[in-house]
Amino acid sequence: MAIGFIIPASARTLEDPINGVIVASDTTILPDRGFSEAFKPKFHIAKFGDGYEQRLVDGINSIDQAFTVQFSKREKEEIDDITSFLASLEGVTSFNFTIPDTNSSGNEKTIKVVCDNFTKNYNYGNFYSCSAKFRRVYEA
Repeated sequence: MAIGFIIPASARTLEDPINGVIVASDTTILPDRGFSEAFKPKFHIAKFGDGYEQRLVDGINSIDQAFTVQFSKREKEEIDDITSFLASLEGVTSFNFTIPDTNSSGNEKTIKVVCDNFTKNYNYGNFYSCSAKFRRVYEA
């Protein structure tokens, strides 16, 4: 799998005016190069009056991980497919996202993410862009 995610065929159908609805195949979506990854450790702090503090890691997966991805200057149809897919998940349903990872075999790993924030922008002509924020989640 390349870096990115897959829109399953079940989430995307094309309409043929002559023959009716045609089910599309899975579509691999690749983000622009240079997407960013942000980390934020989770912890509890107990502060004492004399300036001392104690810190404790919060949970098993104690580092929040978020990705900001861009899909720039692409045809309207592709951006519509991306935003329709993300909207269908309603910010609560997770999906697989493949990221680079030099510590794993194949230099990639697939993680579960949710997307609760994305925008669609008009550039010019038939070209649009989309930016999205993916947040890693830990689930079975």
